[in-house]
Amino acid sequence: MAIATFSFPTAIHFGPGARRLVAEHLKKQGVKRPLIVTDQGLAALPILKEFGASLAELTVQVYSGVYGNPTRKQVDDGVKLFKSHAADAVIGFGGGAALDVAKAVALMSAHGGDVLEYAWDHPNVRPITKPLPYFIALPTTSGTGSEVGRSAVISDDATHVKKIIFHPALLARAVFADPELTLDLPAGVTAATGMDALTHNVESYLSPAYHPLCDGIALEGARIAAHALETAVTMPKNLAARSDMMMASMMGAIAFQKDLGAVHSCAHALGTVVDMHHGLANGIMIDHVMRFNLDAAERKMAELARVCGAGASGDAFVAWLVGLKSRIGIPAKLGGKGVTAAHIPRLVDVAVKDTCHQTNPKPVSAADFERIFHEAL
Repeated sequence: MAIATFSFPTAIHFGPGARRLVAEHLKKQGVKRPLIVTDQGLAALPILKEFGASLAELTVQVYSGVYGNPTRKQVDDGVKLFKSHAADAVIGFGGGAALDVAKAVALMSAHGGDVLEYAWDHPNVRPITKPLPYFIALPTTSGTGSEVGRSAVISDDATHVKKIIFHPALLARAVFADPELTLDLPAGVTAATGMDALTHNVESYLSPAYHPLCDGIALEGARIAAHALETAVTMPKNLAARSDMMMASMMGAIAFQKDLGAVHSCAHALGTVVDMHHGLANGIMIDHVMRFNLDAAERKMAELARVCGAGASGDAFVAWLVGLKSRIGIPAKLGGKGVTAAHIPRLVDVAVKDTCHQTNPKPVSAADFERIFHEAL
C-alpha cells in the first residue's frame, strides 16, 4: 500500500512506513530540537527507539511521563522538559492520552497559567492568543483519533474530573498515520480502542445535530470499523485490518465535531469515578445506551445495522454489538471491572453534568442514567 497524502482537516500522510517521512518533514520546517511526548509503556519499546533513531540529525528529547488518563501534572512536567530542552517543536507519539498531553504541552509552552483554565467551560476561560510550537502527531492506537482533533481532554489530578480544551490551534500541523505502529498492540488494547473508534462514528451519526458532511463520514467510518475490528483483534499482524482501523479512528474523530451522545457521558463518568480506560468504558456501555435510544433512532440505527452487516433493524444493530463485544473480549457488563451499585449515584451525577448527552438522540435524565447504569451492572 502506497502512502496517501491528503488534507482533512490537516495534512495527513497515511500508510505503512509513514513514520519514516517525519525527519525530512521536520527539517523542511526548520525544526532542530523536538520534544517527543509519549507514554511510559511505549518509552521502553523498540518502536520508539527505532523512531528516535530516524531523527538522528535532530537534537531530540523524550518526555515519557504519560500514563492512564491525562492529567494536569503530566502536562506541567512535559512543559518543564520542553523549556529545559529549549525545544522548538512537539511530536505526539502514542495513543489518545499521549497525543492529548502533547497538544497541551504545546499550548502551555507558549501560554501562562493553569492548563485547566483553558478548558472551554471554565468560568474565566483563558484565550489562546500566542502561536504554538510546531506540532505533529503519530498515533500508535486506533481509537480516539486525537491526531486529527482540535481538542485535548485533561483531568484534574485531585478530582479526576475531565476537562476539554477545544481550539483550532491545537490541530496538528501534520499527521503521520502509520498502521505499522499498531501491529504489536495487545488484543485487549486493540479491542478497547477499536470500540472507541466505532462509538465515535456511531454516536456522531446518531446525533440529531444537522451536519450531513459528518453523517457521511461517520456512516462510512462505522462500516470500515465493523468489518475490520474483529480481524485486527484476532489477527494482529493483518496490516489491512490495522490500516482500516486507523482510518476508521480518524474518521470518527473528524465526524464527532458534529457531537456525540450518552455513551460518552457514561464513559466520562466511569473514567472520573473508577478511572476506567475510555475505550473500554465506551465498549461496555454502547449496547446498553443504544437499547435506550432505540425508540428515538430506529431509522438511523437500521442504517447502521445495514452498513455493519448486522441486519436491517435497530434491534439487529444492538444484538450485533452484543455479539461483537463477546467475540473481541469486551465485557458485557460493568460488574466484572469493579463497578458496584455503590458507585451509581456518583456516576449519575458526573454523567448528567457531562455535555455529550445533550446531543443524544433523545433526552437523558438523571433517572434514565440511573436505569442505564443499573442495567449495565
